[in-house]
Amino acid sequence: MNPTISLNNQVNQFGFWSAIVATLTLIASLFIPLDVPAGYSAEHAERVAWLNANRGTFIIGWINQIAAMLSLSGIFFAMCWRIANKNPLRAILAAMVVLVSVVAFIIPKFMAVWTIPLLADTISTGAVGAELADPLLRLLNVSIPFSLYTSFDYLGFWLYAVFGLLVAIPLYGENISTRIAAVTIGLFGLIYHVLLIAILLGNIAAADIESVLIGVSGLLMIQIIAMIFSFRSAGCPVEQRILD
Repeated sequence: MNPTISLNNQVNQFGFWSAIVATLTLIASLFIPLDVPAGYSAEHAERVAWLNANRGTFIIGWINQIAAMLSLSGIFFAMCWRIANKNPLRAILAAMVVLVSVVAFIIPKFMAVWTIPLLADTISTGAVGAELADPLLRLLNVSIPFSLYTSFDYLGFWLYAVFGLLVAIPLYGENISTRIAAVTIGLFGLIYHVLLIAILLGNIAAADIESVLIGVSGLLMIQIIAMIFSFRSAGCPVEQRILD
C-alpha cells in the first residue's frame, strides 16, 4: 500500500473515532452537573457545600470535559490534515492554534479535577491552609465569566474560533458533509468574534456571557456530526477497497 494512502486512512480513522468520542462525551455532559445548580448567582458558602456533597460527580463531570476537549482537538487536527494539500500554511497555523487551545483548556480543567475539590474540603473542615483556600476557590469559580478559571476557558474557545476562520474556506468543497462542517465551523468563528467584541464593548451583561457563548458553541456539535460522515467516507478510499 502507498504510505501516503495508509497515513491518510489512519488520520481519517483517528478523526472519525475522535468525533464519536466527542459526541458521546458531549451528550454525557448534559446529565453531569459541573457546578452548583444556581451557577452564577450562587453564594460562595452554597457552592462550597455543594462541592463537598457532590465531590465525586463534580470530578467525573470535569474528567468527561477533558475527554471531550481532547477528542474535539483530535477532530481539529484531522481537519488540519484534510486541508494540508490545498493550503499547507493555513493547516500549519490551524494546528498550532489547536495545540495552544489544548494548553488553555487543560489547565483549568485539571484544576477542576484536582484543586477545586481539595479547596472546598479544606474550607469546610477548617484544615491548615483554609485561609488561603477560600480566596483561591473564589478565583476558580467555574460559573463567573471573569474568574481566573473561566478566563482560561473562554481563551480556549476563542482559539477554536480562530481555528474555524482558518480552516473554513480550504475545507469547503469535498462533499456535502464536509461542506456542512466547513460552513458551521466558519460561522462559529465569525459569530464568536462578533460576540467577543460585543462583550468587550459592554453590550452583553456579565450574567449573560455564559449562556450567549455556550449557545453559539452548539454549532460545534453540528460540525462534529458532519465530520463523522466526512471522516467515515474518506477513511476507506476506492484504492484501499480494490487492494482489499
